[in-house]
Amino acid sequence: MMALAGIPLGLNFRFLDPSAHACAGPLGKLHRAEFSDLLAVQAMASEIDVATFDFENVPADSARSLASARTFHPCVNALEDCQDRLLEKRLLRSLAIPVAEFQPVSSRTGLLDAVEKIGLPAVLKIRRLGYDGKGQVLLNQHEDLEPAWQALGQSDLILEAFVPFTAECSLIAVRNEPGEVRFWPLTKNAHGNGVLLLSRPGVLGADLQAQAEDTVGKLLAHWDYVGVLAVEFFILQGRLLVNEMAPRVHNSGHWTLDASVTSQFENHLRAICGIPLGDTTMTDHALMFNWISEMPEMRHLLLEQGLHWHDYGKNPRPGRKLGHATLVARNESDLMRGAARIAQGLGGRWPELLARLDGRS
Repeated sequence: MMALAGIPLGLNFRFLDPSAHACAGPLGKLHRAEFSDLLAVQAMASEIDVATFDFENVPADSARSLASARTFHPCVNALEDCQDRLLEKRLLRSLAIPVAEFQPVSSRTGLLDAVEKIGLPAVLKIRRLGYDGKGQVLLNQHEDLEPAWQALGQSDLILEAFVPFTAECSLIAVRNEPGEVRFWPLTKNAHGNGVLLLSRPGVLGADLQAQAEDTVGKLLAHWDYVGVLAVEFFILQGRLLVNEMAPRVHNSGHWTLDASVTSQFENHLRAICGIPLGDTTMTDHALMFNWISEMPEMRHLLLEQGLHWHDYGKNPRPGRKLGHATLVARNESDLMRGAARIAQGLGGRWPELLARLDGRS
């Protein structure tokens, strides 16, 4: 999607991916290699002017190798901070940004000590490589501790206090090298088993938008950041607590392709390539459906007026994000009527998930 946004800007692309079937492959030259292959990294560097990444599990050594040879955005420091939940939480606290209570855990005794300090319920998480609900266990009672340790104890861990949030949301921002910052509307999200399934932008009000912009602005300034940054929040009693950060374009901002003057993908490229930033204003009311594990039947759903379909061309497997669809409408009532028809047609948990996004709290 980044390449699709960049081709109309006259940009050419090189990709590094271990898969011969990388979905971006048809849009540029594909260097097939592991992300940790420094020789492949340098070979690609010899062919490019600017490097970036679209997921935060890129090895820091590879990022530093690229950054030593070519312009590299966002900065390696932001990548490293967001790769480790403990570093991430400590950074947020140092910037006076609200987060749930947390404690590092490296042993069974350390887990008991952390629970003593934080209390239960709490969430035990691996510090690195965990995403979409992977690598974490909810602890409700002391009997949960040993099974959780057996499941996760081989990794460095962090224990976080459970947040009884009323809703989840995210803010997508972009900053260029001169320091100009633009924000898209705060987006309300609904998850299932830790995976994003629905997003609805622009419904959370000016106060929460201002809180989110203040938080993200502090992070952008701290890193002297260039590119798109996403921050996920819990909403608790009218205030925002940061849950996670992603130094990249983000799934909850995919709706910007169809309902914003400039998408997150295009603005990321504008920022890192020194092109003036585009307008982030919403053009329509919007709601995004995420397709996980398998793609639904397209022809039936596209009968709904205003539905924009995006198939990523990935091979299906359980839990994998394969595509999304964004429904747009000129007014809120038309949007929610159309979304209700789609959710009803999909069946299962979709009507209940949609109900979570109907409202401004």
